[in-house]
Amino acid sequence: MSDRSLPPLALPALFLALGIAAAGYFVSRTHYNARVALNTAQAKGLAERRVTANRANWTVSHMTTGTDRSEVTALYRRAEEDQKAIIDVLLEGGLQEGEIDTDVISYSMREYRDENQILVDEKHTLSGYVHVETDNVTLIRKLRSDVNRLLARGINLSNHTPSYHFTKINEVKPEMLKEAARNAKIAAREFAENAGVKVGRIRSARQGVFEVRDAGSTSGDTRKLEKDVRVVITVDFYLTD
Repeated sequence: MSDRSLPPLALPALFLALGIAAAGYFVSRTHYNARVALNTAQAKGLAERRVTANRANWTVSHMTTGTDRSEVTALYRRAEEDQKAIIDVLLEGGLQEGEIDTDVISYSMREYRDENQILVDEKHTLSGYVHVETDNVTLIRKLRSDVNRLLARGINLSNHTPSYHFTKINEVKPEMLKEAARNAKIAAREFAENAGVKVGRIRSARQGVFEVRDAGSTSGDTRKLEKDVRVVITVDFYLTD
């Protein structure tokens, strides 16, 4: 039986390319099957975009309290008036009725008793929420200031932090994927030149998840108007001599 050795691989198993592009990085690997040795290179390409949120969600809560059950009817009227005052500010500030929603005003009662279980005080609370969902995100900052002025009118309200979202991924996806693919090929070519081989056809490609984060953040994604959109794709290329 003659001694036959496999043809030597034209590519080292693993090393990083020198001078690699910042937007892509490269890992080499070699695939072998029973009949032919195939040299392939795996490169990852990154694409990023700075975008502006296109949707805002915001809630303003209000509350009225009293210490006597006989006050509940008057408290309910006050709660309705407070809710209307908040909505009026939002409409006057530029929102549309369809962008504003409210919950049913809720009622709760709490009793305070001494060590002998004798009632010494009680608290009656009526609370409501005004919810905003709008694509006119630039209005929110001004509207928050306008709503806060209601505090001077004696309205007990909580001006909750709005959340900002970018929902137009499909509009930026095609160009970002093209850019990521270009960066992957740049990274592969950089490696191939140093290894003395050439980048051939694409063997396979896998798209990563599109990530949306607050601009400059690595965790939060709802607090800022400005967002960073990021995607990484992984591409396997054939390598030729």
